[in-house]
Amino acid sequence: MELPRDPRTDALGDLRVLPDELICAILDYLTPRDIARVACVSSVMNILCNEEPLWMGQCLRRLNGPLQYKGSWKKTTLSLEHLPREYEEYWGKQLRRDGFHSWFLFRRLYRCYTRLDSFHFDSGNVERKDNPSLEEFYCEYDGKKPVLLKGLADTWQARQTWTIDQLLVKYGDTAFRISQRSSSKLLMKFKDYVEYAKLQHDEDPLYIFDDKFGEAAPSLLNDYSVPHLFQEDYFDILDRDLRPPFRWLIIGPERSGASWHVDPALTSAWNTLLCGRKRWALYPPGRVPLGVTVHVNEEDGDVNIESPSSLQWWLDFYPLLADEDKPIECTQLPGETIFVPSGWWHCVLNLETTIAVTQNFVNSKNLEFVCLDMAPGYRHKGVCRAGLLALDEDSFEEMKDKLPFDDDDLSNSDLIRKEKRLKVLKPGEDPENGKMTNIVSKNYNLWRHDFSYDINFLTLFLDKERDHYNSPWSSGNCIGQREMRDWLYRLWVGKPGLRDLIWKGACIALDAGRWLECMVKICAYHNLPSPTEFEKLPVGTGSNPVYLLADSVVKIFVEGGLEASMYGLGTELEFHSLLSKVKSPMQNHIPEVLASGILYLEDGSYKIVPWDGSGVPDVIVECGLLSDICKVDGFPFGIWGKKQYEYRKAGMPIHESITSVGSSRIWPFMITKRCKGKIFAQLRETLIPEEELNLASFLGEQLRYLHLLPHPTSTLIFSDTEQKSECQNTSGCMKPVLDKSNLPAEWEIFVKTLNRKKKDSSIRLTTWGDPIPSTLIEKVDEYIPDDFAKLLNVFEDEDDSSRVCKSLSWIHSDVMDDNVHMEPCCTNSCLNGTSKSADLVDNRHMNDSDGSVERKSWRPTHILDFSDLSLGDPIYDLIPIYLDIFRGDSHLLKRFLESYKLPFVRTSSHHKSVERGDKFRRLSYHAMCYCIVHDENILGAIFSIWSDLKTAKSWEEIEHTVWGELNNYQGSLF
Repeated sequence: MELPRDPRTDALGDLRVLPDELICAILDYLTPRDIARVACVSSVMNILCNEEPLWMGQCLRRLNGPLQYKGSWKKTTLSLEHLPREYEEYWGKQLRRDGFHSWFLFRRLYRCYTRLDSFHFDSGNVERKDNPSLEEFYCEYDGKKPVLLKGLADTWQARQTWTIDQLLVKYGDTAFRISQRSSSKLLMKFKDYVEYAKLQHDEDPLYIFDDKFGEAAPSLLNDYSVPHLFQEDYFDILDRDLRPPFRWLIIGPERSGASWHVDPALTSAWNTLLCGRKRWALYPPGRVPLGVTVHVNEEDGDVNIESPSSLQWWLDFYPLLADEDKPIECTQLPGETIFVPSGWWHCVLNLETTIAVTQNFVNSKNLEFVCLDMAPGYRHKGVCRAGLLALDEDSFEEMKDKLPFDDDDLSNSDLIRKEKRLKVLKPGEDPENGKMTNIVSKNYNLWRHDFSYDINFLTLFLDKERDHYNSPWSSGNCIGQREMRDWLYRLWVGKPGLRDLIWKGACIALDAGRWLECMVKICAYHNLPSPTEFEKLPVGTGSNPVYLLADSVVKIFVEGGLEASMYGLGTELEFHSLLSKVKSPMQNHIPEVLASGILYLEDGSYKIVPWDGSGVPDVIVECGLLSDICKVDGFPFGIWGKKQYEYRKAGMPIHESITSVGSSRIWPFMITKRCKGKIFAQLRETLIPEEELNLASFLGEQLRYLHLLPHPTSTLIFSDTEQKSECQNTSGCMKPVLDKSNLPAEWEIFVKTLNRKKKDSSIRLTTWGDPIPSTLIEKVDEYIPDDFAKLLNVFEDEDDSSRVCKSLSWIHSDVMDDNVHMEPCCTNSCLNGTSKSADLVDNRHMNDSDGSVERKSWRPTHILDFSDLSLGDPIYDLIPIYLDIFRGDSHLLKRFLESYKLPFVRTSSHHKSVERGDKFRRLSYHAMCYCIVHDENILGAIFSIWSDLKTAKSWEEIEHTVWGELNNYQGSLF
């Protein structure tokens, strides 16, 4: 009997040369409507276009709101397209295969319907321990090996109440976060998820993996407690809204689970199972599982792990392993808690419907590893996860003398490790006369070798040339760059008994030892006392190393490299000189400058030259930072030079920076008088509403003084030649490329800088990712103006001269909670704003004449850190004040504006606006556009404050919610 002809060749045409797996991957890039069109091409393409995994991906990418599963992913996706109801009868129509056979589709279908009833070990080879003592756990397991623990959850209420049926009754309408291989957050009501779990036949089913379950269902937190073995957690020193995700509710059906991974930031974890069975596989640090690839971005150290689903790995890869290469394994039963040490690879497969709770933590055993993982660079991150396979050939040769084994054991010296994984030959690959065989053999030997997960060994792979304050920060880090510094400083202050350990971590993450050396030299030069043990760690969240001494503050300018640092200090010194010259009232609310200079390393010794901002020190001249056209009298690194620098930097990729030869050994610094009291960030949670309103009034008044200050005359001259070319030397001063326009000269570079930033706005927002909705990123270019000059309402006066309906102002740019200083005072004088220095108190409470105790109150006194000064639209200063200090409180914004009084837009009966569109007249539109092109991830802050806006359909909706109050503000001229 003749076998039926395989229709694939005729049905796919030229695409027949591609494997089915690749065709399915290509189809995933199409829209649902395009997939429907392609499905009409042939019977085979119709089959490929109706695969459920294809429609699952389509649905999850398009979803903008809670998910409701419709029985199949195709039906669910098409329901989002709002198609006419008469088409619904075709959605689930059975397909005819017509003799088409696909091994790829068959294997995937098998995984979708396989049952795991007997897919487990009775015991496994992970040690089981019955409720050990803290001392025993610390000595035998913590930081060393996994262990299954019994008895830790015996008294939990969750042991009886965390079942699907009971949770459904109590939390059926509660929306929980769902796992998926995507950066976006997916929500499902629990009742909808339970229905999905019953109906689905997915290869890798969705499962609840919710780090916010304590907020969504607070009563769940009462059903369990952190076991006594894991009470030590150094992240708990952070405020709840600042600490990284650390606890998760996990609920998943059979076949679901977590693919191979290492826990974030090399933290340790415990996982307690309340219902069902889980199968675990684990490898020690550095042993990447077969089938897994580790990618580490060489720019920012971001780690991306490619891994098959947990079910696919067990079915397709596990059988290929020799017994000695298999992972450590176990089956976790209800009531058991598994401990996973720092750096261990692990993979989890749910053998039936399971419910679990897990937490990650930082303690004395893994603090240094956590700091290492957030240190700048990439090589150490690869080694921590992939072991020596992460090294390229040059790095391997450089480090082999320090390796914990003899290189002779590894056979061939020609090693390729670029993919940072165990490389295996593909069928038909040419072994190149045995060369490839030797490479695979050596890679295998490296993989098999005991890897030294020792902090002293791993720190050898740090990039000593990279600096924490200058290097790009990985978006995959569990905590932000500022929050990392704040965390270490809080530990330093709050846990004095751990300072030796914290110092080691700070030296790894921040290179704190080097900055202390610089600090000691500065103190000696200016006859200041050397830092005490308490003072030797940089403070807080600032972007540069800042040290608090008894009566002074020392700031070392580092962020952005030498050129940015010179402009930061130079502009700040020019600003202080201006304040003194015009006798601005603001001068009384800015710390006094005591000294400033340049610290540099020459021939192994630190040297200092004083610098007040005028002229150019010889050590800077030798770096070639200024070309002839930029050398001006007065302050060569003042505000107009800084504006040129900002223009040059605008539009550059996030990971790039402007550097200069020799700049990594030169640091500007400034010493100011220390204010008494605390910064607002330390007091935020303790202030009463009246004190917050007083703070808003203070900021409004000080910003009015700032925005009324005269600015230096522009030194920028834009000739026709300069508009056509830029200086080729990136370390020299740039001749701005500016189109001819009718803008006043002082506004031109501000507008052109914003226009440069606008060009890559969608790329920048995509890089920042969640929580910025992808649907809004797609619309951003049509929302923001094609030319930011349209926000200025340029008009011609009676003399045909161009005028702008805004005042070009000094802008602080960074008035945030750590840059506002407050002092204690008597309650009445604080609240009515009349507090004098005599009213200040140092006691925690004050006694009235009748003996009663009066609460200590706080008044704002100083604005700090003017290194980010710029010139531009004063609305720019509202962004950090409203979003960071006020946290979106419109009442505080109103009080600020009442005190500020200045108009943001001047009106005139003589001008005609160039643009008549309503949106250009809205102050809310101006503020929103500045948020979008801002150098910092302002939108992330907006979506954190107004979480409901994550489902917004338009930028206008966000604009009016966040900044609508500005449209009611008029201001008044004096």
